Amino acid sequence: MHCSSLGSGEAILFIHGMPTNRLLWSGIIQQLSDCHRCFAIDLPGLGKTARIPYGPGYLDALVKQIELLRVQYGIQKWHVVGHDAGSAVGAHYAGRFPGRVSCLALLSPAIFPGLQPYYLLNVLRKQLVGEMLAPLVHFVFWRVAMRRALGREANRALFHAFYEPFAGPTGAWQLMRLVRWGKPEDLLGETPKLLARLPMPTLIFHDSRDVLSATFAQQAVSLIPRSSMVTLDAGHFIPLDQPKVVAARLRAFFLENRSSQAFRL
Repeated sequence: MHCSSLGSGEAILFIHGMPTNRLLWSGIIQQLSDCHRCFAIDLPGLGKTARIPYGPGYLDALVKQIELLRVQYGIQKWHVVGHDAGSAVGAHYAGRFPGRVSCLALLSPAIFPGLQPYYLLNVLRKQLVGEMLAPLVHFVFWRVAMRRALGREANRALFHAFYEPFAGPTGAWQLMRLVRWGKPEDLLGETPKLLARLPMPTLIFHDSRDVLSATFAQQAVSLIPRSSMVTLDAGHFIPLDQPKVVAARLRAFFLENRSSQAFRL
């Protein structure tokens, strides 16, 4: 699992979603690296991490790899921040290794079994139909949907970085394989029970213009004991739309909970 790091201080682990990579967090890391050691990973099949087969133990395999990274870098505890599908990975890591997570933050949390894959990509999840329509869907998704979602001209370099694993003659079928991760009810079925057991302070971000339903963020807040929610004026890619605002919120959240924990001690 490819991992980059920048800065010094309390450690933060950033986990992106699909179909982005660790560079999703660049603007936020730039704001926080003056007082935090910021780690950002590439999930399998994205960025510089090789794809691994999906299966019943997929999330468990990912959280074990993340724990190995923590040990490798000599981190005792870190804050964990996830976006989209990265929120599911972050929540499962926090549930499996709660003693290693100081605070948890979930942005646009795609973490519940009721998740409906993005309609355009959902076509690729269908056998035979997906194979036949992969080139067309690939073109529309990247050249229209993702360009609109990423927005500003400043994100052109990021677009190409996100697109790179899906470039070339086989790119359309690489995207098809990526989105065929299984049924939400199978992969995410245990999430509600897991969230109810999380002991760490948790901050949920919802985006007012998100394609993901607000009920996911609201449901997460209702389940996680020590959680709160903030709604920002942004699209689905909130780390790109509002990096300074998100960084400021995270900085204040980590500081507040560090102070309260010290007071209780």
